[in-house]
Amino acid sequence: MNASTLPATPSLRQRWVTRVPGLALTAAVAVVALVLGDQPALQAHGLSALTLAIALGIGLGNTLYPRLAVHAGAGVGFSKQWLLRAGIVLYGLRLTFQDIGQVGIAGLLIDGVMVASTLLLGGWAGTRLFGLERTSALLIGAGSAICGAAAVMAAEPVLRARAEQVTVAVSTVVVFGTLAMLAYPLLYQLNLSHALLPVSEHAYGVFAGSTIHEVAQVVAAGGAVSPAAADTAVITKMVRVMLLAPALVVVSLLLARTRAGTPDAPRARIVVPWFAFGFVAVAAFNSLQWLPAGLVQTLVQLDTLLLAMAMAALGLTTHVSALRQAGLKPLLLALLLFGWLLLGGLGVNLGVQGLLA
Repeated sequence: MNASTLPATPSLRQRWVTRVPGLALTAAVAVVALVLGDQPALQAHGLSALTLAIALGIGLGNTLYPRLAVHAGAGVGFSKQWLLRAGIVLYGLRLTFQDIGQVGIAGLLIDGVMVASTLLLGGWAGTRLFGLERTSALLIGAGSAICGAAAVMAAEPVLRARAEQVTVAVSTVVVFGTLAMLAYPLLYQLNLSHALLPVSEHAYGVFAGSTIHEVAQVVAAGGAVSPAAADTAVITKMVRVMLLAPALVVVSLLLARTRAGTPDAPRARIVVPWFAFGFVAVAAFNSLQWLPAGLVQTLVQLDTLLLAMAMAALGLTTHVSALRQAGLKPLLLALLLFGWLLLGGLGVNLGVQGLLA
């Protein structure tokens, strides 16, 4: 084949032109999700814009989207990959290093123990007890351990996960995160009535922030007790979010080491999650508080839009048949992790706070 018969490489302008229909589609789904996510009735049930975006995307992905995929596929793929990475980087604007000081050494230690133990338990139990693929087990573990759907999406490029695996993991976050959001305030009131354990509003906030899946669910669970509990819960949760970057790096290193030890495996390559370092860099910059508060708020809203577009793209490329094939095992793993977060998390919280008291 000579040079004249080789296909021409699309120019930058041509590539962007082909992405426009898909970007417009994911943006439309994201905007609808953002509007719905602002409704008090849905907020009360802990349904964030990200959760709604993937749900709407799945609905369209299994009805209208197959007829649009030829024209919209490039933009949808761009949303699922690059807008996701940009969204994770900008996620750093939601927290500062000063947040660590507000939860203290105890909160930081509790977050670290819960993230590490939940990831390890997810990886081990998912593969050994339930026979799941390692990728699926780690995705569910990441969503449970760190920050719900955002952690699942951030882990996707590191684990090279399939769309249906990501969607199943996000679904488990929705199910058990919602259950936690409803159960935690009831358990707190039950404990208050019977004085079973020494759990103050502050301690409850640390417990909720260190163990509930999604940020929106943490806000709802904390607010159901008191504004002070909500503030502590959110700060603890955001410190937990900060552990996303080191967790992804460690997972990447362990996966590369495991693959290197597999007979006849190709040379292991460490997938460096550069966007995770960008996330930490943005959080560090935000800690300096150089940007006006109004600009930060605008950028956070932009970040939510980017993440919602990525979620919409994921939903559009997920087939319901693949979800059905996943079966009961992912839910059982997520249930086990939910039990660990609730009971094990309570033990870790009481133990650490008692140790440092």
